Amino acid sequence: MRARHASLGARRAREFEAFVAGAAGRLLHAATLLTAESSDANPRARRLLSLSLAHTYACWDRLHGEDPYDRARQLLAARFARGAWHRYGGPLRHRRPAAGPLAALTPRERLILVLRLYEGVAEEQAAALLGLPVERVRTICDRATATLLRPPAAQARPVAPRAGAATP
Repeated sequence: MRARHASLGARRAREFEAFVAGAAGRLLHAATLLTAESSDANPRARRLLSLSLAHTYACWDRLHGEDPYDRARQLLAARFARGAWHRYGGPLRHRRPAAGPLAALTPRERLILVLRLYEGVAEEQAAALLGLPVERVRTICDRATATLLRPPAAQARPVAPRAGAATP
């Protein structure tokens, strides 16, 4: 009996190690985008990923044919949302200074944008994961995309004065 449990434990560990070897890079990048940290200095993203993978390992035997990547991504998103709620004292609305490419977005906008555009999750799935209506997810994703595509005011080119116009 003990040998059987040891064998199952070793098989479980090998399967999980293979999963982590294949998925950890993409999940770390998603976590880095969520936390809006730079890719070379991302301690919050690494912690977020570690906790999500630990939870995935804990429920590894209960997956029963479910995609472990989907489960890990759900845990990553839920843990980020919960952490942002507690850190900022509200429903993912407040901003924190960050240096990543998505730093101009609120945590909720980052979460929806990463789920929808980077991870390719359908609107319905993202809405169910976050407990929001589908229309709200669509609106937030559109607003976040527009924010990223709109150049900051400081970098906008000044309008050249017309020829023959007097300058003060």
